[in-house]
Amino acid sequence: MSWVLLIVAGTLEVVWAFAMKESQGFTKVMPVIVMVAAMAGSFTLLAMAMRSLPLGTAYMVWTGIGAVGAFAVGVWFLGEQFTVQRGIAAALIIAGMVTMKMS
Repeated sequence: MSWVLLIVAGTLEVVWAFAMKESQGFTKVMPVIVMVAAMAGSFTLLAMAMRSLPLGTAYMVWTGIGAVGAFAVGVWFLGEQFTVQRGIAAALIIAGMVTMKMS
């Protein structure tokens, strides 16, 4: 169950990062509300997952999901550039998360 909580927490991290971008510097109210709610949910679920997962593993997977997820959302929904270097960097983050989970 802790892993499910952690994955949802990481997904909410992507949501708040996207909402922050959509808020256009906190000038749009609805994205700010979504951002704050997603942040609260993300932190709460991360804390719950950390009850039984090691700190380093939980935090690395949470930030990794957020980083790779935000990168993917940027490319797919915001038209940000995908380059081989950025793809390799995302793959290395994923490899690090898998390695941390396996250790």
